Amino acid sequence: MRLADIETPAVLIDRVKLEANLQGMQELAQGHGLALRPHAKTHKSVEIGRRQVELGACGLTVATIDEALVFGRHGVASITISRPVVSPEKFERLFAGLPQGVDLRVLVDSELGVEALSGPAAASGRKPGVFIKVDVGLGRCGVDPEGAGALELAQRIDGDANLEFRGILSHAGQAYAAGSRDEAADIAEAERLTMLGVRDALVDGGVDVSEVSVGSTPTVLAARSFEGITEIRPGNYAFLDLLPIGVGVVTEEQVALTVLATIISKNSRYFVTDAGSKTLTSDSGVHGMTGTQGFGAAYPEDRYLSSDHRLRVEGLSEEHGKLARTDFDLPVGSRVRIISNHSCPVANLAQELVVVEGDSIVTWPIDAAKGSRL
Repeated sequence: MRLADIETPAVLIDRVKLEANLQGMQELAQGHGLALRPHAKTHKSVEIGRRQVELGACGLTVATIDEALVFGRHGVASITISRPVVSPEKFERLFAGLPQGVDLRVLVDSELGVEALSGPAAASGRKPGVFIKVDVGLGRCGVDPEGAGALELAQRIDGDANLEFRGILSHAGQAYAAGSRDEAADIAEAERLTMLGVRDALVDGGVDVSEVSVGSTPTVLAARSFEGITEIRPGNYAFLDLLPIGVGVVTEEQVALTVLATIISKNSRYFVTDAGSKTLTSDSGVHGMTGTQGFGAAYPEDRYLSSDHRLRVEGLSEEHGKLARTDFDLPVGSRVRIISNHSCPVANLAQELVVVEGDSIVTWPIDAAKGSRL
């Protein structure tokens, strides 16, 4: 297969850059004595998850029951589900389908979550590890770090014969809206201190806390200290995109995922491509935050990363992307490579990843794409 033969739009993975990103994060974790548990929702790929584990990751993080089933059935030995599950039926399906040897770790932030887990765990004969989610400023899931909820939940879990309390877990996703590396570093330090405060409160309350897990790509890359932290869970670092670039923790040269698109029309204002919101997504940030202008950065295929040829993806409809024209022309039929705002949903929307390394081109399936149900 040649790159010129690939139909567009296509999601390209630069394998050399991917490997550098995976290796770099593993070295960061090892250098600080941390366990690395990458969030696989970024790539949803068994091949990439396997590579992360081979490099030294202690396991994977996933967002859903179905992702856990995909990776567990493909040999990942330790999996954390990082979104609260409050349905016993979902846990029943998980326990029925997950291989017995998998170290399953789930999180809770409510009494209902503990109740939903305990019964199915007992019926399955499993004893999952349980983490309490702590809200460190994102305002999404998690207990109030200043309240008594964490200790009450920890004591409830610790006293349940069907469950094993492991520790506390957080996600400072608000760092994606940071305007600089220093601001992201401040958020990371606030997260760390908040988590250590919760840990100490639980220990003072008689509950052992063996793990303190944090994670987001910007905070991990910007952090000044990991003292007291045992595990990191970045996900976006594998591919990267314009969001961590905007924070100032990486550069465009490090981005492993791009979208290959064809210019199918043009006018006085725009080059129009065949990559719209069903390929690039309409994300301009994460967690409902707006972090960028436009929907991506595009370069002519033969001028990729040339600063004189950078174009902004200014508008999207479902199957069309509008690139704002500047001072150079491109013919209809020519191709561009686009760095997306947010690579995670781009991978999720695709059917496969086109992996390029020099003259070698292969395709990898997106094994846990949205809609797959096991």
